[in-house]
Amino acid sequence: MSYAWGSGRPTTARAASADRSGRHRRSQSNGRYTLASPAITERDDEVLLEGLAQRVGTLHLRQRLGIEGEGEQPVVGRGRTRFHPENWVSAHRLIRLLLRLSLLYGWGQRNALDIGLTHNVVRSARLPRAFDGYRLLHLSDLHLDMNARFPHVLAERVRPLEYDACVITGDFRYRTSGSWAACLDGLSRVMPHLRQPVYAVLGNHDSLRMVPELEALGMRVLLNENVTLRRREERIYLVGVDDPHYFRADNLQQAWSGVTDGGYVVLLSHSPEIYRQAAHAGCSLMLSGHTHGGQIRLPGGVPIMTNADCPRYMAAGPWHYAGMRGYTSVGAGSSIVDARFNCRPEVTIHELRAGAGQA
Repeated sequence: MSYAWGSGRPTTARAASADRSGRHRRSQSNGRYTLASPAITERDDEVLLEGLAQRVGTLHLRQRLGIEGEGEQPVVGRGRTRFHPENWVSAHRLIRLLLRLSLLYGWGQRNALDIGLTHNVVRSARLPRAFDGYRLLHLSDLHLDMNARFPHVLAERVRPLEYDACVITGDFRYRTSGSWAACLDGLSRVMPHLRQPVYAVLGNHDSLRMVPELEALGMRVLLNENVTLRRREERIYLVGVDDPHYFRADNLQQAWSGVTDGGYVVLLSHSPEIYRQAAHAGCSLMLSGHTHGGQIRLPGGVPIMTNADCPRYMAAGPWHYAGMRGYTSVGAGSSIVDARFNCRPEVTIHELRAGAGQA
């Protein structure tokens, strides 16, 4: 008995193989890709799990995959918030229908593909001088299989940009369960246009089983891990935690292992909901997403909901807390429905500057 890739449910090796066959055949239907996935044997699955267990620990692996294996995520309950609209599939259909009837759907779809570029300057006396002017491209909430045109639009948006490293704060796929083959297909079109190195963390839409395939495309996924970025014999730390929102799989103590006290730390967390823990751990800059900035806002930019257990001022853009700087991306993609109103999608370049400032 093993777990089938893309389903998170126990299955036989034969079923797993059938579920993954023919991944590279592609068809389009209603603006979305329909793909199957390549075959995987029971032995391949065991090797995958062994590799992940070495990185995250056996207990973390069992807990994460156990929750994934329960099938579709509930609309109410679990996680840091009680209501999870991303799992309410019938509501997605209703919202789409209402937008069509009101003749607003086309407008909202155009808005969702109009990806803007935001420039955010982050000043800190703690930043080593060698990193003055260091630029991080921040992508979040891509939901690459939501709209078949989106990967191309995103690739064109990021292709001409200049930066030193790229970070992605989770939610690669649209659904919270099922196959991620279409998501990987879309990501394979974007990755050639991203400059290396690329680092990422998982979101509440992402399966732990996606990690080997994400990394095969050329990124490093941080699973409560950290890497050291070096420049002219000076260093800063990039720390990444597993999803803190639904799976509550973040482990700052493990993620901080080996980080020097007083060093400049950039934390990647899918959601800003662990802002208190991050600030008191000594984080200098926290980069997050998840909220989509509301995605559909009232006139004046007021979000209807943010789906995050944190102060509203942390739901979009730059913020600070207890000496820590933070930035919550409104996301480049869309969830629930591929439409946005009064909330333009974005990619962000964070420019780190040494000198007076927070953190």
